[in-house]
Order: sequence, then C-alpha cells, then structure tokens
Amino acid sequence: MERTAVRNFTRTLLGGAAAIAIATGLVGCSNASEDPAADGLQIVTTTTQLTDFANNVTAGTDAQVTGLLQPNASAHSFEANAADLELIRTADVVIMNGIGLETWLPDILESAGFEGTTIDASSGIDASEILAGGDHDHGDESESGAEDEHDHGDETATDSAGAEHAHDVEAESHAGDEHDHADEAATDSEDAEHAHNEEAHDDHDHGDENPHIWTSPTLASEMTTEIATGLASVDEAHAETYETNAAAYVEKLDALDTWIAENIESVPEADRLLVTNHDALTYFNHDYGITFIGSVMPSWDDNAEPSAAEIDTLVAAIKDSGVQAVFTETQLSPGTAEAIAKEAGVKVYSGDQALYTDSLGAEGSGAETYISSTIHNTTQLMDSWGETATELPEQLQES
Repeated sequence: MERTAVRNFTRTLLGGAAAIAIATGLVGCSNASEDPAADGLQIVTTTTQLTDFANNVTAGTDAQVTGLLQPNASAHSFEANAADLELIRTADVVIMNGIGLETWLPDILESAGFEGTTIDASSGIDASEILAGGDHDHGDESESGAEDEHDHGDETATDSAGAEHAHDVEAESHAGDEHDHADEAATDSEDAEHAHNEEAHDDHDHGDENPHIWTSPTLASEMTTEIATGLASVDEAHAETYETNAAAYVEKLDALDTWIAENIESVPEADRLLVTNHDALTYFNHDYGITFIGSVMPSWDDNAEPSAAEIDTLVAAIKDSGVQAVFTETQLSPGTAEAIAKEAGVKVYSGDQALYTDSLGAEGSGAETYISSTIHNTTQLMDSWGETATELPEQLQES
C-alpha cells in the first residue's frame, strides 16, 4: 500500500507539472499533428521490444520512434517524468503491449493530455486460448508423439514437490479465459475498426493472464503485423511501406522460430527444464515444449517477492526435478536467485549469461534487438541442458 500511495502521489505531481508546462509555455500547440505524415510520424512505445518492432516497421520513413522504457528496465513498473509526459503529449501514436502489462499507462496518458492514437499490439491475441490449445506446430516435432500429447498445464507435475509449486504456467494464465477481444472496440468509430483508441485500453481487461507474449516469436510476428496495420491507418501515405517492412521482418521471425525449434527439439523432452527469476517465458516454453519448474518470484510480475516458504518449495522442486540451473534476468537483482541455486546445488546463470526477458540489452550487449536477445536466451538455455546451439542461418546473422 505504501508503494502504491507513493506512486499515485508521484503521478499527481507529474500531472500537475505537465499541466503547468502546457499552460505557461505551450499554449496554442496541438497534442498531435493534424497530418502526422507531414513532419514524420511521432511514435512512442512502452517496451524495448515494441521499440524494435516499430523501428523495423517504419524503416525508410520519416517516422521517429521513442521508447519510454530503457534497456534492462522492468516492464512491470514505470514512473513518468515531465519529459516523458511532454513526449507523449506531442506524440501521434502510442504503441502498447497490452494484456495488462502497462497498468501505469492510462494515468500517464491522462496526465499528458494525449489525444493521438493508441495501438494495442496484443489485439487479436487470446493468450489463454493459446496456452490451452497447444497448437503451435513445428512440423516433425511430434516424431515420438510426445509433443502432440504434451499438456503444458501439467508441466510442473514431474514430481510431487513440483506439482505443488505455485508457479506453473496454466495457473497464472487462465483467469481471463472469457476475455473477448471483440469487446475492445473504442468509442471513436474510426479507431474502433482497429481497436487502437486509447479508450480501448480501459476496456481491455485480461485479468491474470501472463502478458509476456513477445517471448514467443510467432506472437511477436502477430504483434508486428498489428503495429503495421495500426500505423497504416494513421499514416495512409506510408501504408504500403509499413506493410512491406512488417512482412520482411515476419520472415526473419519465422526463421528465428525454426532455428529455435530445431535446437530445442534436439534435447530430450525430459531434460527441457527451466527455473527463472520470474515467470516471463510462458509462451516461449509453450511453443518449444519446455517444462517450467518454477520461478524465484511467485508471479509473472517481477515486483512480487517470494516468502520463505515459497523459496523452500522452489528449492525442493529444483532438487526433485533434476533441473540443472537457475536463470537470473537482466532487469532483476540476481541475489535471491543465486542464493537459491547455491542451496539447491545447481548452476546459476547471471551477469552476461542472464536472460533478456522484460527488456532488450543495452548498446554493446549483443542483445540490442529482439532477435539477438532471443538468440542469446536460446543459446544459454541449450548450454544449461548440456548442448551447444547450432550455427545461425544467414538470414539471422546480423539481426
């Protein structure tokens, strides 16, 4: 409650600061250009992954893409400053992840007086249906019949300790089963067609669904296509460019998906076990048949804190399941994960070996893009299973 109170107080102050700035120095300026394409579309994205997707979609245009979140920052919490509010106020478009990730965004849009178009990259994605369906097909991956019969809802049932562990994929993903994306339509008829009006976010209630949809390359493709469709509706002059760029990028994401699948399929399914700092790889695990044993933080929200009992349960699950490593994540402190790994007697992947989940890497990290960060994650996972990832196809070598 104390953190919430401080956050609300901060937002109130920032909202007031923005109002004063607008009143004293920006009178007569519109919130968004009447003709966005005239001076180049001004685009604000929430996450680093969305920034990368938008940059790929807008390549070759005068559009300017600016991200609110910086590399190695948590996507679950964000505090806007006056500069952020001004950036949003003058933006033509704000691109969001959706599925309840940016709980902080509505207040910021209101404080900034944003009057542009909001694109929800998750529109059309029903997360709970995806996890329940188990329909991601990599062709020959059912060679032994295991993949077709693999129920990700039972992935933590390797042993009794794992089954009792409260971090399994399905438990955190089905609260929003009755969510209907058709109800996301905004009140403005033009934006309602694409469900990109900022009002749509208020009606977009995914409950407890895990919002880390970008971790699946196939869902990243859908997000990219949604972004291109939204931008084309705002800036019709560059619609063909956005769509062409999106199609080219989706081809790369398809190649990434194929490369990951070929590598992970080479590992016996019983050995594809994973423990992370928080439950961020739900959709990645689903796509590639990885059994999620548990996470240090008892939630997909990395602001959660584990209790002593939950830590004990996780240590027991690690020992009983045979998982060989605990993975830290770049946006989180590795301390608790390192202590758990030591107690369980397994390796910890931290520092340069940590996973990029909520954020892409900083310049020079080798994980500055969505594709390079996902390649890094796959390489580290393969290493934890005692395998070496294969050489990248030429299409991915400079992505």
